[in-house]
Amino acid sequence: MAGKKRGAKNPLPEFRNPQLADALQTQDMAALAFALRHGPTVVPLMRPGNRDDPRDVGEIWTYRDPNTGDLALLLFSDAAHKPEALPAHVALQSPAGLRAFLGAHEAAITTVFFDIAGPHPMQAAPADLIAALDA
Repeated sequence: MAGKKRGAKNPLPEFRNPQLADALQTQDMAALAFALRHGPTVVPLMRPGNRDDPRDVGEIWTYRDPNTGDLALLLFSDAAHKPEALPAHVALQSPAGLRAFLGAHEAAITTVFFDIAGPHPMQAAPADLIAALDA
């Protein structure tokens, strides 16, 4: 048809969760739990996923403190808040995917940081996030 605009067939996903950003801004744990249950979370990746396999989101990157050996998971409300020093690749982790990852690694991960470099960082225990995701 003449005059009909063609839109993008597969628009790129936004690597952000506005509800999570709002919860972090207010430091509201109930709002944070709601945002985690109802939207994706940006995670840094060691290895990006296989584009031909939608089940492969890649390998989630975690931080190990060289002094204590403690393992931390870093999550972001927006890919723009990820520090440049972290691996370049990110993915959107679904609530179910985040719950599965935390469940599988709960014993090893000592803490979870949200937007560690700001603008509104927050910290939580893996068990608290699992409880929030299960609610």
